[in-house]
Amino acid sequence: MTELVHHAADLPPAAAVVMTMGALHEGHAALIRAARAHAGRGQVTVTVFVNPLQFGPTEDLDRYPRTLDADLKLAELAGADTVFAPPADEVYPGGQPQVRISAGPMGERYEGGSRPGHFDGMLTVVAKLLHLTRPEAAFFGQKDAQQLALVRRMATDLNFPVEIVAVPTVREDDGVAMSSRNRYLSEPERRSARALSGALFAGRDAAAQGPAVALRAARAVLDAAASAEPPVVLDYAALIDPADFTDAGPAHTGPAVLAVAARVGRTRLIDNLPLDFPLELGAAR
Repeated sequence: MTELVHHAADLPPAAAVVMTMGALHEGHAALIRAARAHAGRGQVTVTVFVNPLQFGPTEDLDRYPRTLDADLKLAELAGADTVFAPPADEVYPGGQPQVRISAGPMGERYEGGSRPGHFDGMLTVVAKLLHLTRPEAAFFGQKDAQQLALVRRMATDLNFPVEIVAVPTVREDDGVAMSSRNRYLSEPERRSARALSGALFAGRDAAAQGPAVALRAARAVLDAAASAEPPVVLDYAALIDPADFTDAGPAHTGPAVLAVAARVGRTRLIDNLPLDFPLELGAAR
């Protein structure tokens, strides 16, 4: 039976933790199952906390779905031992913290450019939850590629004694990446939203011809989707070096992230695919 805990003093140290803002879906279940496999008989803790520091003044903090009863059921079925759902004053005693973790230049690009301060808020709460849950390993989805890269950088730069484990993106049958925000989409918007994953798959299929061709293939799909009804309004489509989240140029070799962000109706969606460009290809170009 999964135990619901509201106060950190009642938490046993975790072998593995999965941090969420609730509204759990199959993508979260995949994270929990991966944590369970990693932890063996150790404690698996899932955190559920809608972090106000991650939301800008025009974003959807009040709209964000809160489904704790359903979250408990999903977490239990996926193998969690504990769900830690703290109140705000447990995480931020005395109100919002005056001292926060800065994501630095790496957090100002792409998602950080569209959502100023978002990654500072994310890293601050991740750091606090790591302290409160005391895990050996923390599991994050590849869907939020910039978040994953920044958490890894924070753990390295600030000597957090925790292993950061990435879990591949889980997709719906139509290719759309699972997200709590998908529930905001109408049926026509959902059809248009397929263009994001379609663009990524087109880029992946063209990757053997090099980084520039892969990016052009992805953008071609998104250009066409701009005329759909409803339209896909592109924020960015980019090929990124995951080490520092700078642009990966046409001669890039090694790991890369093909990432897209767009609005469909009122809903902003992100998606990405990891790619790898061999040295021989980069040298030839």
